[in-house]
Amino acid sequence: MLNSLVNKYNIAGPRYTSYPTVPYWNNETFSLKKWKTSLIESFKESNSEEGISLYIHLPYCESLCTFCGCNKRITKQHSVESPYIKAVLKEWDLYLELFDEKPIIKELHLGGGTPTFFSPENLQQLINGIIRRSILANNYEFSFEGHPNNTTREHLQALYDVGFRRVSYGVQDYNETVQKAIHRIQPFENVKRATDMARDIGYTSIGHDIIFGLPFQTLEHVKETILKTKTLLPDRLAFYSYAHVPWIKGNGQRGFNDSDLPAAELKRQQYELGKQLLSEVGYSEIGMDHFALTTDSLYKSMTNGDLHRNFMGYTASKTQAMIGLGVSSISDSWYGFAQNVKGIETYYDLLKDNILPVYRGHILSEEDLIIRKHILNLMCRFKTAWTQDNLYFSKLPEVIVRLKEMETDGLLNVSPNTIEVTKKGQPFVRNICMAFDLLLQRKQPNTQLFSMTV
Repeated sequence: MLNSLVNKYNIAGPRYTSYPTVPYWNNETFSLKKWKTSLIESFKESNSEEGISLYIHLPYCESLCTFCGCNKRITKQHSVESPYIKAVLKEWDLYLELFDEKPIIKELHLGGGTPTFFSPENLQQLINGIIRRSILANNYEFSFEGHPNNTTREHLQALYDVGFRRVSYGVQDYNETVQKAIHRIQPFENVKRATDMARDIGYTSIGHDIIFGLPFQTLEHVKETILKTKTLLPDRLAFYSYAHVPWIKGNGQRGFNDSDLPAAELKRQQYELGKQLLSEVGYSEIGMDHFALTTDSLYKSMTNGDLHRNFMGYTASKTQAMIGLGVSSISDSWYGFAQNVKGIETYYDLLKDNILPVYRGHILSEEDLIIRKHILNLMCRFKTAWTQDNLYFSKLPEVIVRLKEMETDGLLNVSPNTIEVTKKGQPFVRNICMAFDLLLQRKQPNTQLFSMTV
């Protein structure tokens, strides 16, 4: 039965870190002026109550990992660090000019690229420059992505000293054949050392990222990786499906053949095996593809109903406004999205002219806002209700038809005003969200835009 469902629902679909998804943004009606207006409105509504989130993209890596679809620049020249940090701080200054009061930072995340490409001193300079003209919320959370091979004790201590308490390490898989295929060679000893150092310094949440569905990866490889991970017992885990998107320019994902990838049925078996092994030592499944110990803030946010999802993935708390700094970063005012230019040189040129380096975006309509809420509920709580909405999905027969079919397959339960995803349906939550995605349904893409859902 599971294999038949996998075959039926293994289609290309979004991961829903936003709605509308990026390919369906209406750039024709978007403008930098509208984006600023939406952000100012959101800031006034939420800054004093919940604060804002910051995502800072640090794009540099010394080598290319061929599984990665992120925006990055490969170089071994560390002279690029200082100019980039100055540019990010300039962008922050341009945003601060929009606000009448100091922003209250509740959440800050350094992503990449490889944040630990930067020296500890430069990372401290960046963070101190960000918070110098800000206020930190009482329960703020700073986190960063660390590469186990180059995250040093000096990195961890420097970031700890400016407020970081959470770090996530990209593990992917411990098998040497798989590592060679994705050009990410890192022995278990390196991950153990980086994890132990973080604990020794005082980090309260350590995460590992593990991927299933990688080239040449078998069930035994996944089992080996999970068993080794259990010995380190990270506080939270991202255990997610490899997103095969080789059409993204420059991501290097054509370093292996499609025939080297596990079939959909095997990918689902890999996930179910990993989930079983993790549950045996006390990990709880959080939303989609995430796991946490009961002591971690992500688990507590799930039990409290506070779990949130945005362009940083799942977060333990919600802020209405999220500002993305650095090349390719995406910002979210709740009423609109804006993405920065992807080229570093263009980014520098626009900032030199005191222009926010935004090149595309979307201002949400009333319909967008309603659908966004339901998709967010499904992704974070596996249920949603629409009694109070102006837009009633019961009046949209095409949505109901899709949901009824999924109900027949045992993926969800539908009542007059409520949908609840079943345990059986949780692995297919992306497909369930797609039933609500009116933009996707109205205009099916001619070419593949998204990775496969399984």
